[in-house]
Amino acid sequence: MVISKVMLHYFEEPILTGGENKPSGAIFFAGCNLKCVYCQNYEISHGAQGKEVTVSEFIEIIKKLESMGAENIDLVTPTHYAVQIANALKIYKPSVPVVWNTSGYENPETIKALAGLVDIYLTDFKYADDNLAIKYSKAPDYVKNAKNALKEMKKQQKDNVFENNKLVRGIVIRHLVLPNNTKDSIKVLDIVKDICGKDAILSIMAQYTPMTKNLPKELCRKITPLEYKTVVNHALKLGLTNSFTQDLSSASACFTPNFKEKIIEI
Repeated sequence: MVISKVMLHYFEEPILTGGENKPSGAIFFAGCNLKCVYCQNYEISHGAQGKEVTVSEFIEIIKKLESMGAENIDLVTPTHYAVQIANALKIYKPSVPVVWNTSGYENPETIKALAGLVDIYLTDFKYADDNLAIKYSKAPDYVKNAKNALKEMKKQQKDNVFENNKLVRGIVIRHLVLPNNTKDSIKVLDIVKDICGKDAILSIMAQYTPMTKNLPKELCRKITPLEYKTVVNHALKLGLTNSFTQDLSSASACFTPNFKEKIIEI
């Protein structure tokens, strides 16, 4: 595996840690099975910048994060290392929840292989239109794969289970609202409700920030208050009241980790 960053991370949804001032134990993997033109982590997602680690070294990183008070082990863009991660978790299962922090572009067979090893699926559902998935992320058949993966996640985690205000088993579905694409966002919410029902935990993200070069013209700005409100209102209309929202001030590069500094910050 190639790891780009290991850190105590304070900016995930509060239910994942039990409070806003409690950290996730984040492990950012180099590379990604998507190539999103707008990726905020493009320095590591579009390349292999990082440190090679063995399964045994990976286990020691998990143990160190636990010892430092991490409320979970947050595996960020882990899909392409699923085999190695599964092998590690079969050897050592941490005492805190394991979070599979994914783009949603998953083979359902991969998700099946993680049953009993992953406690929380923190999954994106980016698009309801494959044309957008191809244009923005080079991801053909994104919608079919994301739907089937989410269905498999739901089979494994039928209910969201909390202990002391902290999610210990379940699914959190993220959707990043993109400028000029609210119609697609509305369709994404319809899909989420169809698969996971009204009790789905949804994170509607307003943090889109144009950070990369050569973006399509329609993505060269942040979203507007009206665009965000339109999507949030549709979630309420569907009864998706277990939804996190963000201030538009979250659209800032300051929340993106510095991947140029030391890789392991623990």
